[in-house]
Amino acid sequence: ETHGISFRIQISVKELLDTDVLLKLLFHLPVNYPSTLPDISVNSDQLTRAQCMDVKDKLLEQAKKHLSEPMVHDLILWAQQHLRDVIKQSATVRNEKTTLSKGTEDGIWMLLLHLDHMRAKAKYVKTVEKWASNLRLTGRLMFMGKIILILLQGDRSSIKEYLILQKTSKVDVDSSGKKCKEKMMSVLCETEVQSQHKRFQTFEVKEYSTPEELQKEFETAGLTTLFSEFVPSLLK
Repeated sequence: ETHGISFRIQISVKELLDTDVLLKLLFHLPVNYPSTLPDISVNSDQLTRAQCMDVKDKLLEQAKKHLSEPMVHDLILWAQQHLRDVIKQSATVRNEKTTLSKGTEDGIWMLLLHLDHMRAKAKYVKTVEKWASNLRLTGRLMFMGKIILILLQGDRSSIKEYLILQKTSKVDVDSSGKKCKEKMMSVLCETEVQSQHKRFQTFEVKEYSTPEELQKEFETAGLTTLFSEFVPSLLK
């Protein structure tokens, strides 16, 4: 009712060399869909990250043509019919310069998440590290006592994509050991990075033994206000 729905669809497409490309499409339909465009995430083991981003961009272009009418089925059909063209175009058009200019279009954004717990900690941490790496996000996964925070910086589209993955993937296990989705996550802050904020150069997993150590991490990054606004209430 408040977040809309998310679902994953896998489709197989015959590609250039007549090999099957398995496309994993993740759709998040907001509450007011189809008046609002869905969020789309594209993944494939056979395509590069850049090609997946190109497919996603083209799907969003198509989505705009179907605004105010149900569109997921049409988008899937379009992907099946046009994947070959998009990949061909991607190979000729994309170079480092276009990647950089595209990445800075929306400015750099920052996301602060709070997780209630991690039962399968090692697997969970590995998954978060992999997502951050794939989406070129930097920041920290922070543990302090029972507090778990994820602080991310990167392109706005990548931040949105990370959120979809975090909400829809089976990242942990429940009390009986079965794989489960993250149900106890809260978004504390999602905002554009300001000039006084320092950019994290890497994504690191860190453990802190005292609240003061955790606070210092935020202060070093120029995020004192962010800490004082959201973290003290979690320490109580």
